Amino acid sequence: MATIGLDKVHYAKITEDANGLETYSTPRVLAKAIKADLSIEHSEGNLFADDALAHAIKYFKSGTLSLGVEDIGADVAADLTGASVDKNGVLIAAGEDSGCLVAIGFRALKPDNTYRYFWCYRVKFGVPSTNLQTKGDSIQFQTPTIVGKIMRRNKPDGNGKHPWKAEVTEGVQGAAGVIKSWFTKVYEPEFNGGASNG
Repeated sequence: MATIGLDKVHYAKITEDANGLETYSTPRVLAKAIKADLSIEHSEGNLFADDALAHAIKYFKSGTLSLGVEDIGADVAADLTGASVDKNGVLIAAGEDSGCLVAIGFRALKPDNTYRYFWCYRVKFGVPSTNLQTKGDSIQFQTPTIVGKIMRRNKPDGNGKHPWKAEVTEGVQGAAGVIKSWFTKVYEPEFNGGASNG
């Protein structure tokens, strides 16, 4: 899955009903993207019988999404980290802050000039890192990185499973309409013979 670019990072705030089932707000631009690193942890178990591996099970446990971006505005930082913007427009981070849950969407350019589109359905971010450096003989840009924990969502899809990610590539049959509205709403899975739960 070679890619050569990354752009259009969006986020959608999550609200939960009494049962914890997610509803997504209209997506907003997060920031100009520099880098996205997605790593996954699995729960796994192996059963050996008759001196051989009889069963191997591996399930999604959680993931980590590390986003390097050009800049994070005060309003976006407040949404993602739970910080407050005071009446003077100053971002105030407090020890009691806890960011809201969001969905994160973006796209990655492939070598054939098509794009692969992503939504991570349930992400909780911490306070972004800040890198500062004095100006020297050459210009070195310092940019923020924000790291979030990816979880599966509570709301089941049409197959009764709890997705953590949606992904589609341009050119896949039937995907053109989905891609057209990818950043206007968080994608809800649809399955043949079953209705979406969105």
